[in-house]
Amino acid sequence: MAAIDDIVTAPDKRLKTECAPIEEITEEIRALSERMLEDMYATDGCGLAAPQVGELVQLVVVDVDYGKGKRNPYVLINPRILVADGEERETGEGCLSFPGITVRVSRPSHVVVEARNLDGDLMRYEAKDNLMAVCLQHEIDHLHGVTMVDHLRPLQRARMMREYQNALAEGARPGDVGED
Repeated sequence: MAAIDDIVTAPDKRLKTECAPIEEITEEIRALSERMLEDMYATDGCGLAAPQVGELVQLVVVDVDYGKGKRNPYVLINPRILVADGEERETGEGCLSFPGITVRVSRPSHVVVEARNLDGDLMRYEAKDNLMAVCLQHEIDHLHGVTMVDHLRPLQRARMMREYQNALAEGARPGDVGED
């Protein structure tokens, strides 16, 4: 299966599902993280959550340096946001599960996240005023059944869903983004 065909797109109900914690880091979890990284890179994403490939477990991959010509991937198992504060920042967010649109979302500018890595080590990630802060919040939202359009007011959400349906009708595929 091509990476682009591996991505779950809205309105698939898996994108609205609370994901289960990972109890043990098995070879299946390692393989899933590799698959997710491959899918993310193949579709020019900077983050991907397990439900976006149909797996309802708490696993996220992130690489905000990929677009700069290098790879610096992070694999986060059972991530949880410990701190989300600082000035609210509105940025244009795309999502591989909503091809063809970009949504203006307001999020805290500072985030501290705790997660296990593939070695089982408990790690802490802190990001402020950058793409990593946005990406961590966006991907962790997915693990709790929250998508970027859920952050919009009802009329905005309805407008963006119409734009999304139009983008799909015009052939948008995961990795395609709309105008910001």
